[in-house]
Amino acid sequence: MRFSRMPPPLILAAVYGVLVLAGAAVLKMPVSHVVPMSWSDAIFTATSAVTVTGLAVIDTGGDLTYFGQGVLLLLIQLGGLGLMTFAVLVLGALGLPVGITGHIYLREDLNQTSFGRLKKLVRIILKVVLVCEGAGAALLALVFVPEYGLARGLWEAMFHSVSAFNNAGFSTFPEGLVPYATDPVVNIVIPFLFITGGIGYVVLQDIFRERRWQSWSLHTRIMLTGTAVLIVWSVGCFAVLEWSNPATLGQHDSAIARLTVSWFQGVTTRTAGFNTTDIGGLHDSTSLMVISLMLIGGGPTSTAGGIKVTTFVVMILATLAFFRRQTQLHAFGWSIGLEQVLKVMALTAISVLIVFVGVFLVTASHDGHFLDIAFEVASAFGTVGLSRGYTGELSEFGRAVIGAIMFIGRVGPLTLGYFLATRVAPRVRYPEGQVYLG
Repeated sequence: MRFSRMPPPLILAAVYGVLVLAGAAVLKMPVSHVVPMSWSDAIFTATSAVTVTGLAVIDTGGDLTYFGQGVLLLLIQLGGLGLMTFAVLVLGALGLPVGITGHIYLREDLNQTSFGRLKKLVRIILKVVLVCEGAGAALLALVFVPEYGLARGLWEAMFHSVSAFNNAGFSTFPEGLVPYATDPVVNIVIPFLFITGGIGYVVLQDIFRERRWQSWSLHTRIMLTGTAVLIVWSVGCFAVLEWSNPATLGQHDSAIARLTVSWFQGVTTRTAGFNTTDIGGLHDSTSLMVISLMLIGGGPTSTAGGIKVTTFVVMILATLAFFRRQTQLHAFGWSIGLEQVLKVMALTAISVLIVFVGVFLVTASHDGHFLDIAFEVASAFGTVGLSRGYTGELSEFGRAVIGAIMFIGRVGPLTLGYFLATRVAPRVRYPEGQVYLG
């Protein structure tokens, strides 16, 4: 009875937790691995998969059997789609009703306020997932099948397609995608998959429904504009900062190769977590830039993490409005209410606090370069999966901290958004007072 009275986001968070434990139990089974695996390894790996992060303490391709890799892929798909979305898709395929309670949980899982748009959104999600992952696997097979043979090549293509679309960043290759740093198919297909998966299903629904910019919602316009600006910024900065670094871009002779690697690493930093160069070899300045991008993340109702692009854009607009002495925010002919601004402030403040506490706890319990630790925590919170090689240095306590931050980064905003959206009418109105700021 008490369970039924819990807020839907808390129930969903609990279900995600159960999925992590169930996934860890299956990964711990002898059929899932070829080398001994501790409970710590299994729980951390399952958490990273369900939260579509990609931080790994094991060699995914070498330590797991094909069955174990399949389990990992299922966890990634469930975590990326959202458990309630997946449940509705299965129930719909079987012709079973979802029910009002299921609609409530689905609404919270997809961060929606209306029941009416849920079924349409779920259908859009199903179409996008099937088309993108299927097409991605077919195209990647052109690269992997000639190299690994038909059976393994198809498996590698499917694994990386699902991992990319869900912004998980898991790879079965020991060096990640570094051997394919200049491969044109990999550098087009993989980014297309994780950008599409990370832009948000609401945006995709808008684009499929209306072809004109004027008909798109304010959310879609902000999301697309913000994403485009961040891609240009990240790719350009990565190229400028790393152009002569012998550990990254400097090892490539041609300018085209360097620009290709810059393109891939620039767009993957906000959430995907794949790498085509040595992340540990980045300059400190580039690492700080990557940290900022990982914290921003992708779009709401997507497979991405972070505070989200829309949150970042609204925060910038609010800052500009303050300096212009404006009392109202507006963008693309639409106004943005004070309630949304307050929500942005709360999300940003809590996110910064979580990252700060995480960095403090890992720093206090580990010896290591501060930048490596900060990079690891930011990657976990943004569910990105990039690492400067510090994941393997984590103690049991460090794994617990990073695992908790990955979990919060995935399901925390959903739970927080529920409480921020719950209005409580004030019983008493107090006189306005003066507070000196700055």
